[in-house]
Amino acid sequence: MTLFIFIAVLAIAIFIVVYRSTGKTNVYRFVNVQIAKIYDKYAPYSFKVTREKVKELGQEYTTRQYIVQIIVFASAAAVVSYLYFYSIIVSVIYAFLAVLSIPYLTYLRCNRLYSEFIFEQIQVYTTNTIMEFATTQAFVKALEGVYESGVLEDPVKADVGKMIDMAYDNGTIEASIEYFNSRYDFYIVRNMHQLFLQITNEGSRDAGESLENMSQDIDMLVEAVYRDRLDRAEFHKKFLKFGVILYLMAMLVQMLLGLETYNEMLENPLVQLILHGIIWLNTYFLLSGEKYYNEDVGAE
Repeated sequence: MTLFIFIAVLAIAIFIVVYRSTGKTNVYRFVNVQIAKIYDKYAPYSFKVTREKVKELGQEYTTRQYIVQIIVFASAAAVVSYLYFYSIIVSVIYAFLAVLSIPYLTYLRCNRLYSEFIFEQIQVYTTNTIMEFATTQAFVKALEGVYESGVLEDPVKADVGKMIDMAYDNGTIEASIEYFNSRYDFYIVRNMHQLFLQITNEGSRDAGESLENMSQDIDMLVEAVYRDRLDRAEFHKKFLKFGVILYLMAMLVQMLLGLETYNEMLENPLVQLILHGIIWLNTYFLLSGEKYYNEDVGAE
């Protein structure tokens, strides 16, 4: 207990020093700046781009939300580990490790939000290109109509602009289509481009019917993706509840054996090793579930 009090006093002392050295109104900004510096130094470039887009969409957590997340993770890890080992030192270590998992969870969340955004943009791109083509009967003109309509956002808008430039520079649409397909590997994109390429190079009397069928396919795909998104969210809630219950299995063991018997068992290093293994296995289970929930959103 003395060690816990010492750590708490040390943390308060550090906060007071930072508070005084940075000014009463700037301490919040100081913490934010320091976190931003660490992020800019170590975050990979691709993730920086992803996170900037999440910020533009207004879905990035605020500093206050991150602080609350840190407090919740540290507190939960400290309480659970203390109920396993009844050791302040072990609780502090697990609280620290729990906080270290937050950047990984942030990475997963940002990737999910970015994937959802890209898929929605691809839906807008394909749907509007088909409608524009039905009017213009020219693929490049259709692209120009979509580009100038303002319905797209970067990076998809910038890539459509590059497709238009490549088409005029090369005199054909093959290179443009190949470029966009490599950037956005969706089968609705590949199929639509293949149809436009066929119509442009060979001509087609039944292009209107083919485009209508493709629009229906896109609508069906979008419906399936959004339904899958709702199912994932519902599964995610149940999964987290189950994961938390797994951590509390040690409490059931204590109730069955009695606290005195359980404390005697803790003196055995093998028992402690098994308990650590249970915590790490449960944590891996939860992180794997989080990874599944946040990845391949909008995949076909």
